[in-house]
Amino acid sequence: MPLPGRPAGTLAIVGIGPGSRDQMTARALKVIAGADMIIGNDTYLAQLEPLLVGKKVITSTMGQEVERATTAIKLARTHRVAMISGGDAGVYGMAGIVLEVLEHAGLDVPVEVVPGVTAANAAASRVGSPLSGDFAVISLSDLLTPLEVIEQRLEAVFSVGIPVVLYNPKSRGRPHNFLRAVAIARKYLGGDTPVALVKNAYRQGEEIIITTLGGIEAHDRSVDMHTTVIIGGAESRIWRRGADVKGIITPRGYQRKYIY
Repeated sequence: MPLPGRPAGTLAIVGIGPGSRDQMTARALKVIAGADMIIGNDTYLAQLEPLLVGKKVITSTMGQEVERATTAIKLARTHRVAMISGGDAGVYGMAGIVLEVLEHAGLDVPVEVVPGVTAANAAASRVGSPLSGDFAVISLSDLLTPLEVIEQRLEAVFSVGIPVVLYNPKSRGRPHNFLRAVAIARKYLGGDTPVALVKNAYRQGEEIIITTLGGIEAHDRSVDMHTTVIIGGAESRIWRRGADVKGIITPRGYQRKYIY
């Protein structure tokens, strides 16, 4: 409950997409502008610096998600708080843990989850249309999910031939998870299956590589925590204009019903 004599606060969990202002929703910009206090990972807050002038800013680092959520909820009892989350707040973002902590605390704080462009959509837009229909997103980080569970999920999604997006494909602490995922993909997909490696989509240092499942090892060093990997499905193909590779297309099925 609000403290006596103090106005009731609000909490918004804001997805900021890839991080540039051009890729943020109008609602996200409006909520941030109207907030008294901003809290988030220092990496994401640095991307928003021009929008934070005159506001109380609380920064934290990776691994402090529970503490960040607890602080935001406490402050939101009496302030307009915006919790910043990269990409979409509800897709590997801060919404889940904030709502869990809020539920556990039993507090009645008004909450809004503001959607943002998640990495799968941002990366896909840079390489054509690889995710035109059904697709799956799997994180290869085993910090919160056991590796054997991740591998079970990879087996399941690759077995049905849909495109698969891999988040958090490789880090110094788990350098082999990405190639394990590739090995599972090869059990179900051919070596000519297109693969996109998109690093820092819509951010400084953006890099885009389009290759195949059979040739992925040549680019293994390019894969890190800032890379989103899109492995095409059974019908995906590399989109070419003459000899130039333009991107990846995954047909949605129009070709089976229409002539064009």
